[in-house]
Amino acid sequence: MSASKTTQPRPKQCPPCKGTGEVSRPVRVGRKQRVAGQQTGLCLNCMGAGEIPADD
Repeated sequence: MSASKTTQPRPKQCPPCKGTGEVSRPVRVGRKQRVAGQQTGLCLNCMGAGEIPADD
């Protein structure tokens, strides 16, 4: 009899970046700190992978 195969749990999408690995932040300039645009950066929750490791 052969050993049964077990499947690995699928990783979940990262909620803050929705699986893209990047998040946008507003860029503020001037004394009044008005918003001048947005800058894209690495998601710190998943470190750019876009996935959260499944709970073991």
